Amino acid sequence: MPIKNRFAELHGDITAWRQDIHANPELLFDTHRTAALVAEKLRAFGCDEVVEGIGRTGVVGVIKGKSDTAGKVIGLRADMDALPIKEATGLPYASGTDGKMHACGHDGHTSMLLGAAQYLAETRNFDGTCVVIFQPAEEGGGGGREMVEDGMMDRWGIQEVYGMHNWPGVPVGQFQIRAGGFFAATDQFDLTIEGKGGHAAKPHEGVDPTVVASHVIVALQTIASRNVDPVKHVVVSVTTMQTEGDSYNVIPQRVHMKGTIRTHDADVREAAPERVKALAEGIAAGFGARAQFTYLPGYPVMVNSEEQTAFAAEVAQAVTGQETAEADPIMGGEDFAYMLEARPGAYILVGNGDTAPVHHPEYNFNDEAIPAGCSWWAEIVERWMPAA
Repeated sequence: MPIKNRFAELHGDITAWRQDIHANPELLFDTHRTAALVAEKLRAFGCDEVVEGIGRTGVVGVIKGKSDTAGKVIGLRADMDALPIKEATGLPYASGTDGKMHACGHDGHTSMLLGAAQYLAETRNFDGTCVVIFQPAEEGGGGGREMVEDGMMDRWGIQEVYGMHNWPGVPVGQFQIRAGGFFAATDQFDLTIEGKGGHAAKPHEGVDPTVVASHVIVALQTIASRNVDPVKHVVVSVTTMQTEGDSYNVIPQRVHMKGTIRTHDADVREAAPERVKALAEGIAAGFGARAQFTYLPGYPVMVNSEEQTAFAAEVAQAVTGQETAEADPIMGGEDFAYMLEARPGAYILVGNGDTAPVHHPEYNFNDEAIPAGCSWWAEIVERWMPAA
């Protein structure tokens, strides 16, 4: 089954929805405008049930097929939130809110799932129930966890769940996927180095925490190169380093650092923060300073179920007429992981073409990917529970 003709007809409408959402970005759980737009569309499409406020500001729509002989229920999820980035695209529909931007394509994900929902509500050419899930706070807020903990899976009896993300660098409309661990666990840490401040002209009278912090940052890179099996994945990055002041002639008392630890392996995930702590404390002690380490667990590894991954790849091949490529493991995080912990399912990448990368101020979702994305959503439903 190639791209569905209906999505060629709806392409202009879906593009307009996407660009409207793009121009009005909202962060984390503060997706009130976007959620209201989604709920309004779902009701206009004739969904059998539309519920707002799941996982704080999430929206769920229920579409029943022409029949329901087997009691099957499938979930399709899109994310709605933007990022705290100042947009630099210069587009006519660029963000109207300074410092907020749809730099990851969630505007496209939401719009594609809306398009699929309209088609499925029109045709209902399946035997069972489709639940469309619009999630807030993927970008660090754990909205997927919130929706699961709000009882979403049990409330609607969802048996399998599928997600999608656009991917720059993959040709428009092509798909990639992998079974097993796909996106990384994304943990964070705070690290404070306390020395002895003083005059910059008399460093021998103090303990310079900036020097200690510099040694710690370099040493942390040995976790990947010397503490972890080379065939396993780990990234330790210090992303922020701040002193207490901004003077030219004062050695500060403290340096505060923030960073991230990204892993795919459970044992590595457990061991890596202990190595960060041990290295920081040991190096600090060697200089006569002290280190205070705080570990902040984040999203778990996102694991695609084997059977569902094969099915998702098969559907993608049917849509494109091309074999679905195997994706490389990704060190980025994705809180669809929580939904895949609750139910079997799979997450797939759809090509965004030769564009700026996600989380970049010049990124923009490629509207030419809409027909392929919508077709995959719809075909997943119709093949998973074919009409009786």
